[in-house]
Amino acid sequence: MDYVFPNEINVTWTVMIVLYPYITGLVAGAFIVSSLYHVFGRNELKPVARFSLASAFVFLLFATLPLLVHLGHPERAFNIMITPNFTSAMAGFGYIYTTYLILVVLEIWFVMRADFIRRAKGTGLAALVCRALLFFNLHEDEQTRKGDHKIATFLAGLGIPLACLLHGYVGFLFGSLKANPWWATPLMFVIFIFSAIVSGISVLIFHYFVVSFLNGWKVDQACVRSMGRYLWGFMIVAVALELLEILSIAYKQTEEWEVLGELIERKLFLSYVVLQFMTFSLIPFLLLGIAALIKLRERLANAITWIAATMLLAQVLLMRWNVVIGGQLLSKSLRGFTSYFPGLFEKEGVLIAVIIFTMPFIILYVFHRIVPLFPDAVPKSARTAER
Repeated sequence: MDYVFPNEINVTWTVMIVLYPYITGLVAGAFIVSSLYHVFGRNELKPVARFSLASAFVFLLFATLPLLVHLGHPERAFNIMITPNFTSAMAGFGYIYTTYLILVVLEIWFVMRADFIRRAKGTGLAALVCRALLFFNLHEDEQTRKGDHKIATFLAGLGIPLACLLHGYVGFLFGSLKANPWWATPLMFVIFIFSAIVSGISVLIFHYFVVSFLNGWKVDQACVRSMGRYLWGFMIVAVALELLEILSIAYKQTEEWEVLGELIERKLFLSYVVLQFMTFSLIPFLLLGIAALIKLRERLANAITWIAATMLLAQVLLMRWNVVIGGQLLSKSLRGFTSYFPGLFEKEGVLIAVIIFTMPFIILYVFHRIVPLFPDAVPKSARTAER
């Protein structure tokens, strides 16, 4: 098994196409956490509800940027919107993405309208921007607040299937490619949805602890415990689906398994078996289980939860890498493999990927400077004084 066609030596979908489903996963997962509070009344998630909604919006703004970097003529991407083609898979993503973006923007407008009004009554550029966002209508009373709450709840409920559809569609794009046995599975879109929720909850936990530490805020223990348990549950389902999918192929011993087994053993053993499953799945599973089932001191439980969330961020990134890159290492002749290692300063290299992934966090900081994303945060000193 050492034959590769000349046009398959170079991997076409590189780091940018790994980053694209990773960022869209953060969008879906963060929005689900926000909806757990706004729709299902999980009040313990209130400390991060607003931040999770803002995170979904900001990551959504950058979700398509890796695709645009990958394209040779990114300006042509807008053609799918002005010349509709409803049979095109990528055009379908454009419609779903645009609909979801509009919905998230509207929900943020209704959820944070009172804060925009308070900021708009001040002075400076931020106040002017807020007045423009409010269409220069600063009226607010009890009736408008109730109306805003009802509309925001409706939009949050409507956004749940859209969030699943957005990221499930990414999995569909890979799973529908029948010619590649590593991708061609009807479980691909389901796996992508659950792993997206895992990554979204993980990034919220990671960021919540970091922001609380930098600002000297007291971490809300009920919120952290709840997010940790949700993360543990979704992580179990996501990893179980991945394992069942590959084990079912191995058990049936189809002709595809002969080449897929070779792919895992020769090319993906380190990234797939050792790192994704044995390290960044097994260890977080044990850590989150300990935090959920054993009563620990707050500091120790927080450390365990943060470490597990950070490791799961890496786990989902490895999953995206093994799916996107791993599927391209296999020759279409099913008789050979190619290799790929990302460059640092290339157009689609690691440096550009890091910059794109860092930009949403910078925008979140600017967002927080305009409208507080953690309005209920309490300094540690205040909590100590209360005691």
